[in-house]
Amino acid sequence: MPRQDQSFRFTHIVARRPSPRVVDGLRAGDVGPPDFETFAAHHATYLQALEDAGVYVTVLDADDRFPDSVFVEDAALCLPEGAVVMRPGAPSRLGEAVLMAETLKDFYANIAEIAAPGFIEGGDILVSDREVLVGLSERTNEEGFNQLAKIVAQWGYKARMLQTPEGVLHFKTDCGLLDGETILATSRLAASGCFEGYRVLEIPEGEEAAANAIRVNDHMLLADGFPGTAKLLRDAGYTVITLPNSEAAKLDGGLSCMSLRFAPR
Repeated sequence: MPRQDQSFRFTHIVARRPSPRVVDGLRAGDVGPPDFETFAAHHATYLQALEDAGVYVTVLDADDRFPDSVFVEDAALCLPEGAVVMRPGAPSRLGEAVLMAETLKDFYANIAEIAAPGFIEGGDILVSDREVLVGLSERTNEEGFNQLAKIVAQWGYKARMLQTPEGVLHFKTDCGLLDGETILATSRLAASGCFEGYRVLEIPEGEEAAANAIRVNDHMLLADGFPGTAKLLRDAGYTVITLPNSEAAKLDGGLSCMSLRFAPR
């Protein structure tokens, strides 16, 4: 069965440097392309924050073939017992998962893959100490969930299918794990009842984009510019590290999107 605190205790991180072609990345709404130099600087700050949290960071080279490849979380789900290579819902990103499968061989003996007609992205998966939560979205379908549920069941995990709010790209756009029993969430997602039985901290009104925060060991990484959420978390006893994320946000990217976080057995 999953061990306690595995949901935020990590030893390894895999990330990929952004390519100059990140300016051509997918986006749900057009607020203008990101500035590559600023994106690269923000990404370097992000990597340093991960190292400061006490993990070993493997940084992959930028890949010009895939503008969105900096968002490595969508390519795989990494659990202590094994990894699952995703099948992204955006056809242009399928090659990213193939590349990540090769990288994960350095860390895992057990690697499974999602097959057609299923598709699923890591941004729709939230792992707590008790279950694997999967939100259906435009990038994750029921077949993808069913395949994932069968795979993780072999490792002692129960998967639960939920619905991502309408108009929201990924399930984790609206939530983040604070600890094994506590979830940071927008009011619209919390109101759905999907987190019944958990302690939920609701994002202050107007700061919904802060929901995609990540807990890495004893550090809570939060995008900057959300003072209400930062105070909420600090008042709850979390050590909050704020990071610039303006350019990734132009591509619907949050802090969780840019790393795979795991502690392989």
